[in-house]
Amino acid sequence: MNINSATTLHNGVKMPWLGFGTFKITEEGQVENSVLEALKVGYRHIDTAAVYGNEESVGRAMKNSGVKREEIFLTSKVWNSDQGYDSTLRAFEASLKRLDTNYLDLYLIHWPKPLNKETWRALEKLYKEKRVRAIGVSNFKVYHLEELMESCEIVPMVNQVEYHPRLQQTDLLEFCKKHNIQLEAWGPLMQGKIFDIPLMKELSEKYNKTISQIALRWDLQTGVVTIPKSVTPERIKENSDIFDFEISKEDMERIAELNTGERVGTDPDDVYLHNKF
Repeated sequence: MNINSATTLHNGVKMPWLGFGTFKITEEGQVENSVLEALKVGYRHIDTAAVYGNEESVGRAMKNSGVKREEIFLTSKVWNSDQGYDSTLRAFEASLKRLDTNYLDLYLIHWPKPLNKETWRALEKLYKEKRVRAIGVSNFKVYHLEELMESCEIVPMVNQVEYHPRLQQTDLLEFCKKHNIQLEAWGPLMQGKIFDIPLMKELSEKYNKTISQIALRWDLQTGVVTIPKSVTPERIKENSDIFDFEISKEDMERIAELNTGERVGTDPDDVYLHNKF
């Protein structure tokens, strides 16, 4: 495996195992510089979303990087207030315009909402029209996927969720593997909380790797695509140096024991059932 290694989605599209996340990077210069740096280091998978407010900067960085558009796997997401059939189609066009591209590699429903099925119908239309190479969801629990799959024509190719050693979502991972849905991790470093876990410190010393590298390598070894974010050039590079070692079976089992169900982000049920945002 190396930085260009990819998983093959159930429709045959290749998605790099390692991506660069842009959540909460909103300062214009900072977004552009960090995406440029990631592309320079060798990342070929960039993750953004309409609600991040940084699509224009991401698009500009891609244009200025000198990397061909077809070499980059680009993901964006439809926000909750745009869910529904017609509004999703409009939101997609707006994202393309901001990103200054004529297609996306992956388009996701950002959070589960009661309008999921209508929104998904719009994504299926975009996929059939070859405006997007793959479609998927984000923050979906098993029951959200089951509800969607009752009536969908195309099974989601990806489910991007909060996933880290404290929130291993084993039932969801099993369900996704069974249905050939690729799980993808956001918040793989627990927004910094991962650095406080004693076992991660111990493994960092044992493997002579940083805690971030241990956590990201763990993602890959559990079969999960991962999208760390950073604005620091050294960290951006460091997060990509995860292909030259392997965590032993015994240590993978020790990490499995860290699973407490702790979330650092929002519980999807608070969005789906209680309309949190």
